[in-house]
Amino acid sequence: MKLRLSLLAVVLASASTVTLAADAPASPHTVTGNLSFVSDYQYRGVSQTDEDPAIQGGFDYAHSSGMYAGVWGSNVEFGAANLELDVYGGYSGTSGDLGYNVGLLQYIYPDYDDANTTEVYGGITYKGFGLKASYSLSDYFDANDSDGTVYWDASYSYTFANSMALGLHYGYTAGEGAMVDYADWKIGVTMPVGKYTVGLAYTDTDEKSFGNFGDERLILSFGTTF
Repeated sequence: MKLRLSLLAVVLASASTVTLAADAPASPHTVTGNLSFVSDYQYRGVSQTDEDPAIQGGFDYAHSSGMYAGVWGSNVEFGAANLELDVYGGYSGTSGDLGYNVGLLQYIYPDYDDANTTEVYGGITYKGFGLKASYSLSDYFDANDSDGTVYWDASYSYTFANSMALGLHYGYTAGEGAMVDYADWKIGVTMPVGKYTVGLAYTDTDEKSFGNFGDERLILSFGTTF
């Protein structure tokens, strides 16, 4: 009889532990990291590394309320800059198939302060389609008297059954900071390989005054999140 009561006590205690674990609320905080290698750091159609490879990575914090913040960095090669650090924060959410995102982004170049740029951005998504606008609140990457430069970003993404993803992008830069208004576009595919993601993208611009920096090219990427 004592043995049966002991076994019953163990079972009840185990069930209670499982119930408590199941009822424990999920944390509202999420922190993720990312690290990647690209054969060329292309930004808004223009190479930031003089067509050389780049190592990039960062950390993101998200709260269940929709608030988020993050930091990201990459090596660069333009002007006196050899490092770019981006610090950002904002709010995002969804309503059915409609998503929205607003925030503030600060580009920091420790060795090239004149290129430091502050942008405010806002975007919406619907299923695989996206539209985003970024507006500079300061001089646009060392272009004097260029606050108010706008970058428009239209995108579409589609994920196939085998987890391969197709990404399409069209961007347009307009304002004093661009020197000339110009368009850029990109077509890319990514494929998960274990815990990594491999990608290949074709990119080009319609402005040839950038020389090799804005020429068409293929970009390889290899990255992971953790």
